[in-house]
Amino acid sequence: MPDFAERLRSEIEYAGYNQKEFAAKADIKKRALDMYLGVQKSMPPADVAVKIASALGLSVEYLVTGRETRHPVDISRYLQFRGMLDDLSVLSGETLAVVKAMVKAAADLERRTRDSSA
Repeated sequence: MPDFAERLRSEIEYAGYNQKEFAAKADIKKRALDMYLGVQKSMPPADVAVKIASALGLSVEYLVTGRETRHPVDISRYLQFRGMLDDLSVLSGETLAVVKAMVKAAADLERRTRDSSA
């Protein structure tokens, strides 16, 4: 399971920042960010963790534990689809409707196939 440093690195990359850019956005020193991402993987103080999480649009809890307890569903199973969701968000309503129908049809086919082989 990923730890704080791995989640932080992944989220920074996902957001499209390099470490220097992200440190500036989070209003922390690059050297401090290096400590949180580095080999020693030190944890930031609470005020810095809040700045980091805020800059990424995440909760501190997620960065520290990998979980969001405010959500009844474990979101970790959906993280693999973030890139796809970003792509879907730029589609027109008409194109999105077609894509939704295609995904629904494919999922229904998979479910029927799985149910018939069980």
